[in-house]
Formats: sequence, structure tokens, C-alpha cells
Amino acid sequence: MIGTLLRRDLAALLPGGRAGGSLLPLLFFLAVAMLYPFAVGPEPELLAQTGGGIVWVAALLASILPLEKLVTSDLESGVFDQLYLRGVSEELAMTSRLIAHWLAFAPLLIVAAFPAAALLNLDGPTLHVLLLGLLAGTPGLAAIGLAIGALTAAIRGGAALAGLMVIPLAVPILIFGAGALSDPDGSGLFLTAAISLGLVAVTPFVAGAAIRASREG
Repeated sequence: MIGTLLRRDLAALLPGGRAGGSLLPLLFFLAVAMLYPFAVGPEPELLAQTGGGIVWVAALLASILPLEKLVTSDLESGVFDQLYLRGVSEELAMTSRLIAHWLAFAPLLIVAAFPAAALLNLDGPTLHVLLLGLLAGTPGLAAIGLAIGALTAAIRGGAALAGLMVIPLAVPILIFGAGALSDPDGSGLFLTAAISLGLVAVTPFVAGAAIRASREG
């Protein structure tokens, strides 16, 4: 069952799907990397010192872009009601949606980090830590996005509210993820992964409860 749900969710979230695809977050991510040197100047030292943090901010903002269509359209069309009638729990449906959400934007952002690193003058070791940090932190960003998307799906104007709620909740991941770039002992990466893992573990239950409340309300 999880395989069927995952295939359906991926078909919706990947480029060309009904949720708008994942090219927009990727293009936004690259646009930030291209425009930042024009904003602060072309000095290599300055770009190398601040570029990693900018990549993290761009990754957060890119992960927010699909939130409006992540849950709302299926909630309004009754998809979750149909799944419930077929014996699929909200938690299982949200687990599939979380995996699909991460697969739809995170791998592309990780690949896009290579040209972004060249634009921001990041050296090899910094890029290596950045890639590990994104691999550890993007599941947490996806989890936060899904939980907030589910909580605000039934609210009028929920898309704008969701964006405002995601940013403060994602601050710990950004702090430790970006901090790992200047952390020689690697503790920032471990903390990023720990926070991300905790968010991934609880999000299906939080999002599932939100969907259930929306249906019963």
C-alpha cells in the first residue's frame, strides 16, 4: 500500500504533476545563488565566508514554495476521505506524502548545490560539509513543511500563514546546518541530523491528526 501511495504522490509532486512540480524550488534556489554575488559584491573571501549560509536560507525558502498544494488540494477533493474509507490511516498517507515531498525537492537541491558552490566561491571541503548538511537537514525541512501544510490546509489564507510558521520552526536546522560549515568536530552535522530525524518521526502523527480533525470538523 505504501508503494502505491508513494507512486501517486510522486507523480503529483514531480515536474509536470498537478501540484506544480519541483522545478520552481530548484530555479528559485539557483536564482538566489546567482543573485547573491551581485548583492554583496564579487569579493571571493566574502562570498566564501557567507555563501554556505545563503545556500541554507535558499534551501529553506525553496522548500516552502510547494506547501500550498502539498495537502490542500487533496483535502478539498476528498482524497483523504477516500483513503480512510479504504482502510488507509492518515498517518500512513502522511508518511507517503512526506517521503514524496522530500524526493521531489531535496535531491535536486543537493545536485544544484554544485553550481551554487561555484558561484559562491566555496572550496571543496566546504562543499562536502554543505552537501552532508543538506542531506541531513532537508528531511527535517520537508517534515516541518508537511506538518504546517496539514495544520493550515483547512484555514482560509492558510498558504501565507504556513510560510510564516515554517520559518521560525526551521531556525534550529539552519543554525546547526550552517554552523557545521565552520565546525571542525562535526557536531553541527550530528545535531542537524538528530533534529531532522526527530521531526521526521513525529510529523506523520501531527499531520495525520490535523487531517483527521479537518474531516471530523
